[in-house]
Amino acid sequence: MSEAQKTVALPSHPEIERADALYGVSRWGGEFIKILENGHIGLAHPDRPDAEPTDLMHIIDSLNERGITAPVLLRVADFISYRIDQINNLFAAAIKEQGYKNRYQGVFPIKVNQQAQVVDRIVAYGDAHDFGLEVGSKAELLIALAHDLGPRAAVICNGVKDAEFVRLALMAQRLGFNIFIVLESPREVDLLLREADTLDVRPQLGIRIKLTHEVSGNWAASSGDRSTFGMSIAQVMDVVDALRARGYLDCLKLQHSHLGSQVPNIIEIRLAAQEACRFFVEIVREGAPLEFLDLGGGLGVDYTGEHRAAENSTNYTLPEYCLNIVETVRYAMDEAKMAHPVIITESGRSCVAQSSMLLFNVLEATRYDSPEPVSADPGDHMILQNMLGIESYLNSERVHECWNDLVFYRNEMRALLKSGQVSLRETAKAERVHLYLMNRIKTLLSGLEGDNVEMELAVQQAADIYHGNFSLFQSLPDVWAIDQLHPIAPLHRLREKPTRRAVISDITCDSDGKIDRFVLGDGVSKTLPVHALEEDSDYYLGVFFVGAYQETLGDLHNLFGDTNVVTVELQNDGRFELMHEQEGDTVAEVLSYVEYEPRRMVDGFKAIVERAVHEGTISPRDRRLMIEAFKDSINGYTYFEH
Repeated sequence: MSEAQKTVALPSHPEIERADALYGVSRWGGEFIKILENGHIGLAHPDRPDAEPTDLMHIIDSLNERGITAPVLLRVADFISYRIDQINNLFAAAIKEQGYKNRYQGVFPIKVNQQAQVVDRIVAYGDAHDFGLEVGSKAELLIALAHDLGPRAAVICNGVKDAEFVRLALMAQRLGFNIFIVLESPREVDLLLREADTLDVRPQLGIRIKLTHEVSGNWAASSGDRSTFGMSIAQVMDVVDALRARGYLDCLKLQHSHLGSQVPNIIEIRLAAQEACRFFVEIVREGAPLEFLDLGGGLGVDYTGEHRAAENSTNYTLPEYCLNIVETVRYAMDEAKMAHPVIITESGRSCVAQSSMLLFNVLEATRYDSPEPVSADPGDHMILQNMLGIESYLNSERVHECWNDLVFYRNEMRALLKSGQVSLRETAKAERVHLYLMNRIKTLLSGLEGDNVEMELAVQQAADIYHGNFSLFQSLPDVWAIDQLHPIAPLHRLREKPTRRAVISDITCDSDGKIDRFVLGDGVSKTLPVHALEEDSDYYLGVFFVGAYQETLGDLHNLFGDTNVVTVELQNDGRFELMHEQEGDTVAEVLSYVEYEPRRMVDGFKAIVERAVHEGTISPRDRRLMIEAFKDSINGYTYFEH
């Protein structure tokens, strides 16, 4: 079904330009995310830059009409296909430019996003490029083997393997899969060769080598010789010797080295690739007929749009990455007078990160300031009178002094309450005075120029808490675990100037369930500019670029389950096609995950209610309403429904 849209992207408008400068949308959104004329966030078709963007609020409205409510994980199929085409085309261009005498083949690491809809589309879109899959477990291998991959598309088998894993991979090779069993440790040699002899298969082998070069970023520990991935130099030589002694050295066709994950600096990628090439050259000289050089992951996503070597950014573009890889390998092989190998990379994050976004509504706001003035009363405590008197000298020249006084007097009132010298009612009045004066102070500060670290801290302490209808632990686990930054912006009202600053809290009962670092146009901020909530309308925020790992690593904190998931395909005229919809977890489903039987729970509750009827505590009508409410809840969405 197609959805009609009427949104037109505005080439230039002061209000839109202001919003773009504030949230940095054009900087981090690139060819994917735009601000539209009506002040809504739109999805641009990257392959068709002249096409009308699709209004995200129109998608939300359409989903609401279907009963698919926020929170929603929205996948954009076009973003996946575009990225796969882009990676392959740019490698092809680099190969042509460098005169490289072989080809590039990519593989998608299933661990990055194991969802069937994602893997299915990657296989379909990647077919023209011989794009394959990387697996690290039996379950992921089964996923790969359930797809009709082309004869050249590679299946790279990494990870720790048991006999069943190896046996299945060898059988897949007999079926015609272009499968490589990558040796992770010397222990695997005997296991693999025993299974190969049993099945009478000459396996396609790979060998995984630890690089000594360490990269920076959040995943620095995944690189260097202390990495858990692969074998040391000494172990590599032991395996080469063992394969030679057993007559299997000719089966060693692929070398794999993991450069890192989300590597921010292109120089580090180049240095790691150089080292991998040196290993490749030496192993070939040992007699192994290596044909494939797998450089693993590392290709980063510029989440902040800063274009610098930082944990959540990169100082290189995708064309630069491809060119540097191809040039490095070509130079190393030419210097060694060796044939150019097939280049493989496992760029999972780059393939899917930008394709998904979490859309949620704000349930309510907790404000730490108030525009409501407080009147003095004759019997007010002296400290309270002093607080009220601050307003008389509050101006831009004395704002810092006033803030210091306000903090001091509020703390004094709280101390007096604890010692029993003032009442709770008096203290409540002092708290209201504090909220009012903080509102005045924030208003004054918004009109001042220059940096003042202490006053910025004061504003941050007085920032609102916007309570979002989502679980951080389920949908954005990396934000909690490793301070991963994802761009966040309001999905609408961007022609209005935001008048509030807030941190975002989820609906879990956990103090860690909050977001307090935000990507803005002028850098990373501890608060997000937001609009004041309106009484009768929902306020929606979007968290962008969440397609890598976030869907897989989720945790059932407070038993909040998977959100609703929708996949759309963008049309030229701003319309969209709903390709796939998956309802989020019900309460019954998440209860079953933790070993509860929902039907028995209903029966147990019925027994309790029935006993109350017999005892005369409730009426039969009450019984019916209570049981219906219990059943409705157990079969409902784990998130707030509206």
